[in-house]
Parts: sequence; structure tokens; C-alpha cells
Amino acid sequence: MKPLIAGNWKMNGSLAANEALVKAMLDGLGGQTAATDMALCVPAPYLSQLQSLLTGSTIAWGAQDLSSHEQGAYTGEVSATMLKDFACRYAIVGHSERRQYHGETDALVADKAKVALAHGITPIVCVGETLAEREAGQTEVVVKRQLAAVIHAVAHCTSEIVVAYEPVWAIGTGKTASPEQAQQVHAVLRAQLAAATQHPERVHILYGGSMNAANAASLLAQPDIDGGLIGGASLKAADFLQIVASSR
Repeated sequence: MKPLIAGNWKMNGSLAANEALVKAMLDGLGGQTAATDMALCVPAPYLSQLQSLLTGSTIAWGAQDLSSHEQGAYTGEVSATMLKDFACRYAIVGHSERRQYHGETDALVADKAKVALAHGITPIVCVGETLAEREAGQTEVVVKRQLAAVIHAVAHCTSEIVVAYEPVWAIGTGKTASPEQAQQVHAVLRAQLAAATQHPERVHILYGGSMNAANAASLLAQPDIDGGLIGGASLKAADFLQIVASSR
């Protein structure tokens, strides 16, 4: 299984900046056949632009969220069917910022993952604990609860999801879980997946807490870390490409 490095631009970008960034990434790759799977998950208004820039390249693209509803009176929501119009390969679900700022529950995140899979979109399911939960010794309980909701919802399709462990205390803070801390949680998630599906080896488990060009190699060297969900570093072509290189 190839490593997967997925960028999450969060609420950043402009048409001009996006074009420059993506072209720099493609130039840096030089058209080579990638030993690493790559994706960029971008704000919905830019999906059309990414489709134009990346079609035929080795970089896939995806959304940062999607609705749990198929269609209807849900102003501001974006459905899986709409995302398919732009050939999205991935959709992030349950990012800690969605859970924190928008009150998304484990059940809602599970519904979103199920809807994504039903439309041929791979959900990148985010799980992770807050600093208070880690200090209380609740890390394993929290991440297993979050993943269990998704496993229950998607059932026999569990092997088709991507999981991203993102300790909330290490997102955008400059703090990073040590390789040993990250591996410990990834091993827990791997065991949970092994109990839920016959093909746990098909599931990428990404690390998503302030992975950058400097620390990527040590994190990606861990046996159960299959790639990264990259925030700030995915807005810099050189940094993103360095992380990709570190994954080989």
C-alpha cells in the first residue's frame, strides 16, 4: 500500500494563489510516477479550479466536508452528488474544527462517512483527543469511540475508509505528538480496524497533528503511520513536496 499524503487547505486560498501553488507542486513532481498517493482537500468554491488544474496529474483532490443529506432545504450545505460533479476522490469528515465549532457528533460524522462511500467518495475520517482528555488518560477511549461510530455505520465497507488521527492539542499549535505517542494511538486504531474488517491492511491511518517538512520523516517511519493529513504545510509547495519525499 502506497503512503497517502493529503493536504487540507482549511479556509485559505484564492484563484491566483491556488494556481501558483498547484503549478509549483506539479513542477516539483516533474510528471514522475508517484510512489506516494497525494491529494489536496480544498474549500468547495475551488473544486472546479482544482479539477481543471489536476486532471491527468498524480495528485487527486477532495472536499473538506460534505452534507449527510442527499438534497433539499439545507442552505449552505454541499452534497456528495455535487462533489461527484467535480470528480472528488476524497472528503474529510469529522475534522476536529467541525466537531468543535459546528457541534458535529460522532453519529453525524458516521452518517457523512456512509454517504460519502455510497457515492464513491473516500471519507477521511478524523479522530483525536483534546489536551484535557489526554491528560485525563482518555485518549484511547475517545478515539475508539469516535471510530466505532463510523465502523458501525459503514459496516462491511470499513476497509474503504481512510482514518486520520489528529490530536486536537497538536493542530495548528506547533506542537506535535512524538513519533512514539502517535504510533501508540495508531496501533490502537489498527487493532480496532482489524477486529472490524477482514482487510485492515487496506486502510490508511494518517497522522494529522502539525506534520511538517521537519518532522515528517520520523513520524512516517513508524510502522502504523501510513501517511499524513497536512494543514499549514500543504499551503507551501516545497514543504508539501518534502513531506511527500519523506514518505517514500
